[in-house]
Amino acid sequence: MPMHKPYRLAVKAAILDAEGRCLLIRRSTHCRHYVGQWEWPGGKADKGEEFTEALAREAREETSLEIEITGLVGAAHFEMPAVHVILLCMEARSVGGEVALSEEHDQFAWAPLSDLASWDLTEQVRPLMLDYARSRRTTR
Repeated sequence: MPMHKPYRLAVKAAILDAEGRCLLIRRSTHCRHYVGQWEWPGGKADKGEEFTEALAREAREETSLEIEITGLVGAAHFEMPAVHVILLCMEARSVGGEVALSEEHDQFAWAPLSDLASWDLTEQVRPLMLDYARSRRTTR
């Protein structure tokens, strides 16, 4: 009988600055997957944790920023070895703090959305990130 993988909720924040650039963080050698690739801050929600709390916690843990959610980016689904991941991405802005990375990430950059295609983005989130960047260009 095949083993069924559980579903887990993950969250990511497209944190935008006043110029409309998004915060990208690069995965360090402390990570098990996608070392050296760039992503938005985020991670898996803890059991019973509401997604907005998870997003604020992950952003704080990974970047030291306090954020405020400002909109929806979109959702995606992908598989990891042990779980199905349902990813919810939200748009946010910083409302406090200075960027200071956790050991999970070793660099950060404020990237114009129009330049995202040139970054080595994590593969599962790349399509969603690029769709968001395109939609922001057409709505501005």
